[in-house]
Amino acid sequence: MDTIKVGVIGVGYLGRFHAQKYAAMEGVELVGVADSDPNQAARVAEECGCKAFDDYKQLLPLISASSIVVPTTYHHRVALDCIAHNVDMLLEKPMTVTTQEADELIQKAEEKKLVLQIGHLERFNPAVQAMEPFLNTPIFIESNRITKFRGRGADVDVVLDLMIHDIDIILNIVKSPLIHIHTVGAPVVTNTTDIANARLMFENGATANVTVSRISLTNVRKMKIFQPGSYIDVDFANRKVVSIQLTDQMQDSGMPKQHIVSKSFESADALKSEAEHFIENVKKRSRPIVSGHEGRQALDVALKVIEQIKQHREQSVFKDLDFSSINKQ
Repeated sequence: MDTIKVGVIGVGYLGRFHAQKYAAMEGVELVGVADSDPNQAARVAEECGCKAFDDYKQLLPLISASSIVVPTTYHHRVALDCIAHNVDMLLEKPMTVTTQEADELIQKAEEKKLVLQIGHLERFNPAVQAMEPFLNTPIFIESNRITKFRGRGADVDVVLDLMIHDIDIILNIVKSPLIHIHTVGAPVVTNTTDIANARLMFENGATANVTVSRISLTNVRKMKIFQPGSYIDVDFANRKVVSIQLTDQMQDSGMPKQHIVSKSFESADALKSEAEHFIENVKKRSRPIVSGHEGRQALDVALKVIEQIKQHREQSVFKDLDFSSINKQ
């Protein structure tokens, strides 16, 4: 197949890495990068050996595929322009601001038979991929994603910043309609939610308890999955998966003996894998593992979590507290 001509729209912190991956990829020509900051566009273009644009609309007629890495509020508008120019899209998460915007993108992309892939990067984490062979019927999931405060991404709710990753993973492995959500959350250093917990209950009886925080002194990214007769422990940060399978033999304590399988992985470039998957879908005209439908599903749950936390906060004694001054100290 001919070389895929690619562009990157938005080359800030994350978009720059997208550009680097395409620039190094065989069968791909990084035609150009676009950013509202001309100096940033020029820096990344020089680094990656392509053209710089301060107006992404000038780039669209020159490419057939693009990463969209602009602020979420612009996802819908930029993606619609890509669709109008028949450009396949790798659209960063969260997909859009509303589910209505997501529905419109899905419909218009499908009408033109365009690839619409959503950037849920954790799907390409080796630990996530390694746990899949051990999955059968998850009945309880405990997920913890605790990070240090880094400033970047703090302009949005922690649910859209961090929890949406785990929501996407959990929806993918449970594969049952969500019937109930119960949440708690609070702002600590910003005016949006910085720490949150959501209990997700599914039609098939499965339950997931998801906790995220961006105000910790340490980073923790773990998921425990309990199934009939087995247990899976996933450590995302240390790239380790442990599967514990109960056997028919009994110990003196009355607990079944356990068959333990542990797998560890070298550091992997999840973004490179994600970009390669996108290009493969562009070439084969195939559906991504995280298509617009999966992105929309994760967004819908995340927005419901945010709305419920907001309602709880409005009814609490903390509703009038202002945390913005903390960031100015």
